[in-house]
Amino acid sequence: MTYRIPFNKPFMVGKELYYIAQAVLSGQASGDGQYSKKCQKLLEQRFDAKQAFLTTSCTTALEMAAILCNLNEGDEVILPSFTFSSTANAFLLHGGRPVFVDIRPDTLNMDETLVEAAVTERTKVIAPMHYAGVGCEMDTIVKVAKKCELIVVEDAAQGVNARYKGAYLGTIGEFGAYSFHETKNFSCGEGGALLTNAPRFVERAEIIREKGTNRSRFFRGEVDKYTWVDIGSSYLPSDILAAFLYAQLENMDLITTRRKAIYEDYLNGLRPLAERGVLTLPTIPDTCVSNYHMFYVLLQDQSSRMALIRHLKDRGILAVFHYVPLHTSPMGEQLGYKAGSLPVTEDLSERLLRLPFYYDLHEEDIATVIQEICAFFRV
Repeated sequence: MTYRIPFNKPFMVGKELYYIAQAVLSGQASGDGQYSKKCQKLLEQRFDAKQAFLTTSCTTALEMAAILCNLNEGDEVILPSFTFSSTANAFLLHGGRPVFVDIRPDTLNMDETLVEAAVTERTKVIAPMHYAGVGCEMDTIVKVAKKCELIVVEDAAQGVNARYKGAYLGTIGEFGAYSFHETKNFSCGEGGALLTNAPRFVERAEIIREKGTNRSRFFRGEVDKYTWVDIGSSYLPSDILAAFLYAQLENMDLITTRRKAIYEDYLNGLRPLAERGVLTLPTIPDTCVSNYHMFYVLLQDQSSRMALIRHLKDRGILAVFHYVPLHTSPMGEQLGYKAGSLPVTEDLSERLLRLPFYYDLHEEDIATVIQEICAFFRV
């Protein structure tokens, strides 16, 4: 079905096609070409990251982090259940066991007050996920990690260019994983990046990303041949994708400014409904600077959400709900988890509705979405 106002739409904002042509004409369209290096340097300089590695997705960035955490079979990883499956899969694939904690009702982020109680002698990693481009309460999480000698892996898939107390999301823990998927603020269709913020991990991260070889050292002239030295896989994206991404990254401020305007239009237009109590609007704490990744509302119950989805769909507008909590999914049940254990997660996940949100969303389309939501509530 074609919607007059889709949920998401890819966009171009600068020299995407020109850079793609330059990548091809350079004679290296494979990974780690000139645009891969440009993207990595830009991320490092912009976010003050120790080292950035472009990857094929945020999922593979998380998998690299999981390998670098040296998990043993049964080691536990504390994470929210209200996240995408990749956050859990990355660690599960490498021997870790997810331990789910509930979320906060205001930001929908991991409830930092529950983290320390979830730590056991098997805990190895804390993996907060920054929902909607709003940072978790990282001071508390990092404090627990230091006290218990744990590694922090930030799932910042939605948090590129967002900040917590002045620090960019993805640069606070030992690792940060970014997404450049089609639905994200800055995109190349499919892509990601791993930030390694602790120097002790940099050399091995480079090897793991290069199929477990010291190929990068060979190209720098540090060894006379390269060979297999560790486990790894092919995590390098094509330089064609990196070329597209670079055009978006160099327009980061322009894109963020536009997304902020869309966010504020929704916020102002829907505030009267929030004041009536028929829905709840998103919250951004004073400690955070958002990247305006999405706009969502919380309805009073699941039936209201489904009815509003149908109302909008009938009028050519696609709005969607988000994650099915991991602990209540078929895979979560296989791991021994049950519904009822995380009440805030279960409640909010049934009531959340994401509205259309993309760079080229016009003011009149935003006004139409707001008008139709008001019509649904007979305002």
